[in-house]
Amino acid sequence: SRRTELAGELRRQLMATEEEDSLSYAPLAVATAGNDTCILFYASNFSLKANSSVFIDLTNQTFVTQSVDTSASECSDINTTLSLKYTKPVNGISSLEIRFLMTNKFYGGSARNWSTLDSVEIVQDGEKFAKFNVSVISAPAEYSFHCQLVGTSNLYPAKLLPSNNEAKNWDVFLSRLQIQGFNVENNQFSYASDCTGFFAPGIWMGLVTSIVLLWILAYGIHMIMQLTTNSRYDDPKGPALSVPQTE
Repeated sequence: SRRTELAGELRRQLMATEEEDSLSYAPLAVATAGNDTCILFYASNFSLKANSSVFIDLTNQTFVTQSVDTSASECSDINTTLSLKYTKPVNGISSLEIRFLMTNKFYGGSARNWSTLDSVEIVQDGEKFAKFNVSVISAPAEYSFHCQLVGTSNLYPAKLLPSNNEAKNWDVFLSRLQIQGFNVENNQFSYASDCTGFFAPGIWMGLVTSIVLLWILAYGIHMIMQLTTNSRYDDPKGPALSVPQTE
């Protein structure tokens, strides 16, 4: 009985910790023309690095205090732009605007609409313009998109690719990104389409290893089936058995 109580208490503590971690802060909700939310944006870590030296952490301003200016954001059935404007995020930068440009298109191959994050733009002090193309960030239009790591690092599953020279001066880091720019209902994220596909590298390695082992097994069985037994045997009471070389 005591073990059961301890196990139950530990389980409750773990569940409370998970709940506290998952609900540490609410996502950023953006409404444009009307009162209905048209964009939802969340990240457990949202930070930048300028010129490989100036570190800018935007997590608190974006999600905790939500002091970021989103008035320049735009929503429509086809194009959506999430605009995040920060005033003096760090010393030396008077203003910083980050734009996430998304589109909603119909694709005949899947016979459905897909929302895609096409590019990310950074405007520093209203002059320096950096643009990144985005890879592997798309989801059915009714879904949100989620990815554990998004940024400029080559190790991230969803990568931001510099599109001009100014973009090479910036590093972007997003952890546990979730974004939805279309079909937002009840101020909540829809079902999330994750950037990690079903066939992860470990699964592919397991499949390749299994195929190699099956091929070796099939080859061994084939060689065993080719073995033949002797059709004639020596008789110790008779003459020695002579086998022609052709046999």
